[in-house]
Amino acid sequence: MSIIEIKKFNLYYSDFHALKDISINIEEKCVTAMIGPSGCGKSTLLKSINRINDTIDGVYTKGVINISGQDIYDEDTDVDKLRKNVGMVFQRPNPFPISIYENVAFGLKVNRITSDKNVINETVEKSLKAVLLWNGIKDKLRKSALSLTLEQQQRLCIARVIAIAPRIILLDEPCSSLDPVATRNIEELIISLKEEYTIVIVTHNMQQAARVSQDTAFMLMGKLIEFDKTDKIFTNPSQKETDNYVSGRFG
Repeated sequence: MSIIEIKKFNLYYSDFHALKDISINIEEKCVTAMIGPSGCGKSTLLKSINRINDTIDGVYTKGVINISGQDIYDEDTDVDKLRKNVGMVFQRPNPFPISIYENVAFGLKVNRITSDKNVINETVEKSLKAVLLWNGIKDKLRKSALSLTLEQQQRLCIARVIAIAPRIILLDEPCSSLDPVATRNIEELIISLKEEYTIVIVTHNMQQAARVSQDTAFMLMGKLIEFDKTDKIFTNPSQKETDNYVSGRFG
């Protein structure tokens, strides 16, 4: 069942037409990858799903993005509520310069989800367990999050998102700053998280897209060229441009 429905969506940075008539349906509780060369619009599309692009001067949109049947660009949309439901993790880990515990608890407090200390403690533990951090750091929760390794910091950022119970997690090249071992560990985490969450990942690493996703979208120059099951995209794509890209003939 589709949880995200994008229909003839266009985005402009002032006079620059960045996204051109994008239409795509993203299935619930699966991993969807977005691939394509630098500047093709994949990160812009990802950020449009929780309206982070709103913060950029001169941005305006046409078309529709529905999440669970609701148009997120409707004027009555509560953007704070939207971003609680659609969490985002960026390329480079960005933990806050506070304790590990306070990083995970941050969203609960800011969004006024709960002030109950016991509930916060339980949520912090559950979220850290979900990203397989708890056992290694449960005795270090009051230490600075910046003391963690890059891989641990990225797991912490994912835990911070999970803590506020989103339905959708957006990952913008989450392994770009990690070494190969840490990358593989984060990929295994992504695969495990799809049991509970809908995940959309932007990646330049085509092997990563093939490993973690069920569906893949290939974008080029602001257009969606092809969207299909990942296996088909990488073994028998329908479009010549897709075949050229995944085979390494360009990009």
